[in-house]
Amino acid sequence: MKKILNALLIVDIGIVVFCLLSGHREWLFNTQIGFVSSSLIMFASIISYRNMVQNRVDMGMVVAEDNRDTLDKIEDPYDLYDEDEIKEEMEKPFKEIVFEEKARLKKSRRSVWQVTKDSKAALSFYRLGAYGLLLFGFFYLNNNHLLDIGSYLFALALPPVIVVTILMRQK
Repeated sequence: MKKILNALLIVDIGIVVFCLLSGHREWLFNTQIGFVSSSLIMFASIISYRNMVQNRVDMGMVVAEDNRDTLDKIEDPYDLYDEDEIKEEMEKPFKEIVFEEKARLKKSRRSVWQVTKDSKAALSFYRLGAYGLLLFGFFYLNNNHLLDIGSYLFALALPPVIVVTILMRQK
């Protein structure tokens, strides 16, 4: 998180310096509102998903690693080609296979409660507040005739690119 925050601050300082040197006051307002709101959305998303994963780990809902060897995981990452299952499926009549598949799909349907638990990260207070700030900033710029869509969209797109770049470098 510190690397991401430092990179965002450095880029934001660079944007401020560029806008001040170029003399475009509208660019400064657009880039700052867009950059800050987009950065807050990124941080709110990271925090809410981290909390969701931590809650699942605490509740013991984490799936254990399978016992397949590395080569088998690379060749068949979703374990689709189990030879014993293929032989069993070939011996069954088609109607029985369809009936079993329908029963399996009915079992795997999720209840409203399960969907609500999974959507907590998407509907967290942090994210809703950050999106509200994004909308408020956009309407503020538009109503005061300060909106420069090019600089605003540039500033909105920059934080996700920075965060993804930093996370890819860490792996």
